[in-house]
Amino acid sequence: MIIDVHTHINNYHEDRVKSLEDCLSLLTDTMAENKVDYSLVLSSYKVNEHRPSTQKVVEAIADKKNLGVVAGISFLHYNHWDIRQIGEYLGQGLIKGLKFYPGYEPFYPNDSRLKVWYEMAIEYNIPVMFHSGDTYAPTGRVKYSHPLQIDDLAVDFPELKIVICHLGNPWIKDCMEVVYKNKNVHADISGLVLGNFSEKFERFMKQEIEQMITYAGNPKYLLYGTDWPISNMNSYLKFIDQLDLTVEKKELILWKNAAELFNIDVNSLR
Repeated sequence: MIIDVHTHINNYHEDRVKSLEDCLSLLTDTMAENKVDYSLVLSSYKVNEHRPSTQKVVEAIADKKNLGVVAGISFLHYNHWDIRQIGEYLGQGLIKGLKFYPGYEPFYPNDSRLKVWYEMAIEYNIPVMFHSGDTYAPTGRVKYSHPLQIDDLAVDFPELKIVICHLGNPWIKDCMEVVYKNKNVHADISGLVLGNFSEKFERFMKQEIEQMITYAGNPKYLLYGTDWPISNMNSYLKFIDQLDLTVEKKELILWKNAAELFNIDVNSLR
């Protein structure tokens, strides 16, 4: 089984704009081609013609049992209506997690303004995901997205389930320490490359991830994700296959950790 915890249905190329329905169809077709059983679709911290709202994503996938939604939250622009709507979605089981975008927005993860979201996530037993590391856009401010910024949050909210996205790349060793030290912190391997892995970069990243597992132990904290359509699903699966890990550890990364963390009913997917 394969669970991809990090996909999008945004338009990243504004000169080649696709409808929400077309983006969703392309995602499910790509999943089928690569035998991916389930994907989480992450909505954005901003909403415009190229980035659909959480509501639109929830409505678009309503009849698709192989997709779930992680709601993107804006630090700068959320209001009480957003809190109410997300709370209702959580109560109905329509979203699987929350995603925050430090670096793209200027805030640190332990900012007190986000406490209401963290308390909601704990109440409903869902993970909170954080963009971490380099930003896709050069306008990002990476001092906010360093993986060490997650440590304070993990200590202050030990019951909060946290995911550091992209391994905090290029600060993978710092991410390594944060997940090793804090048992409530996980990391996904998404967005390490634009498009396909080159042979040289694949060798480099293979070594980085294997070192991380050697240091932090049994990879119960590591999640498979691609950042599709920014990264290629097929190339990512080939990369996973190259890792010098036992079948049991690969299964943890490919789906078992995600199923447990995001409360995904895998029996309905078989």
